Amino acid sequence: MFFSSFHPFRHQSLRRLSEKCIQSRVHRPPRSLFTRCQTRQIATIIKPSFQLPPTQTKLPFESPKSILIVNKLRTQPVILAIDAFLEHVHTTYPGVRVFHEDRPDIPHGAEVWRPGPKAEHIDLVVTLGGDGTILHASSLFSTGAVPPVLSFSMGTLGFLLPFHIDDFAKALECVFDDKATILNRMRLACTFYDKDLEKKSKDGDDWQVMNEIALHRGSSPHLNTIDIFVDGQHLTEAVSDGLIVSTPTGSTAYSLSAGGPIVHPSLSALVLTPICPRSLSFRPLVFPASSVITLQIGDRSRSSAGVSMDGRVSHILNPGEYVNVQASPYPVPCINRSSMVDPDHQDEQHEGAGPGKDDDWVRDINNLLQYNATFRSKALLRHSRT
Repeated sequence: MFFSSFHPFRHQSLRRLSEKCIQSRVHRPPRSLFTRCQTRQIATIIKPSFQLPPTQTKLPFESPKSILIVNKLRTQPVILAIDAFLEHVHTTYPGVRVFHEDRPDIPHGAEVWRPGPKAEHIDLVVTLGGDGTILHASSLFSTGAVPPVLSFSMGTLGFLLPFHIDDFAKALECVFDDKATILNRMRLACTFYDKDLEKKSKDGDDWQVMNEIALHRGSSPHLNTIDIFVDGQHLTEAVSDGLIVSTPTGSTAYSLSAGGPIVHPSLSALVLTPICPRSLSFRPLVFPASSVITLQIGDRSRSSAGVSMDGRVSHILNPGEYVNVQASPYPVPCINRSSMVDPDHQDEQHEGAGPGKDDDWVRDINNLLQYNATFRSKALLRHSRT
């Protein structure tokens, strides 16, 4: 049967076609070699270069005309620091207006400042306290741009505290001499909706968050059931104690305690971290800043979810209600120490002050978090010898 179906003319035609293809492959230069030659020629003519955009920028003004002081509770060290700061500003920079937020303990020599549409324009915010003081300062500008923030530590350690209060004169000099640079720390814009897709906020404005927004079960004994959508696409149904959406700045706060990743603050990203999820395969995720994350309380959820933003309880979401979380167009410009340090004294710093080099963040996670520190610390070694 096989030989009867064999056609000699067809066999010869296929043979000639095969030989023709072989000859064409032999005499025609390979396409890949021709491409390599072109690449070598282009490389001798064009020298490609790539430059990363700067993560630090200059201040948007030459010298501030108005300063807002934001401080923690007025303990005796804080009172003395504010008095010294006011005296220095009025003496060294006459004509600069100094404001203080509207509180019963407004220091002498400062004007009252109230947030809102009719608030006085502020060029520079000076904080005296810890990281929480900076979060509070960020909340004062919840509807628009935040002025550059110059933060001073009163002795506590923090990721947002590049200066010690003893260095305020030198730091101000660098600001007024236009030598300071800023790092724009991303914020989140959070919008809450009810079951009818109507905004829950009466004024219609978004909530500005610097660290994180957290949905949690609060005092309820039941787990939350939360549907997660990313850019309108359903990601998963989370059954857990709660969920956290944080900024890179907030990645070293609540999100880190819940097992989230540490993200460099110069990046623009949204970090989604579960709080004690029922599923062991629910891992933290990092999304680009262009994403919109929607967290909706599922209809099957047996409890409502409490909402806290930057550590402050603000909302209660019932089943069917949700919140949209996205990158805010108004970051927090934080003045860095790296641009102000004298090269001859880079290694000298006060206790509580941040590092004074370009690798501030790297040194911070080592000094503040003891990143990858071994369990056999000096204290344990001393204990083992006794």
